[in-house]
Amino acid sequence: MALSERQKHHIEAWQASGLTKTAYCRQAGLNVKTFARWCRLARQAADSDAPALIPVRLQPEPTVSGSMSLRWPQGHVLEIPGSVSPHWLGELLQCLA
Repeated sequence: MALSERQKHHIEAWQASGLTKTAYCRQAGLNVKTFARWCRLARQAADSDAPALIPVRLQPEPTVSGSMSLRWPQGHVLEIPGSVSPHWLGELLQCLA
């Protein structure tokens, strides 16, 4: 079941309000159980829209400059100095996923 614009508006208004679900529903005249179902459906829809894990294949490339390249199937290339920390590189890959 897709959420209506009215339902999405109520969820966004509740999130911005800082109120509990119960307090927001009381103020907006909504049934708490119905509103909780809307929130659950919105969360499930957001989870299904989340990016899936993508396989990463690391191939050593001989480089003169001591850098590494990240290449996407679409043709994008990102050159990174070989001196970056593995922790930073892991965070970058998570952000790009």
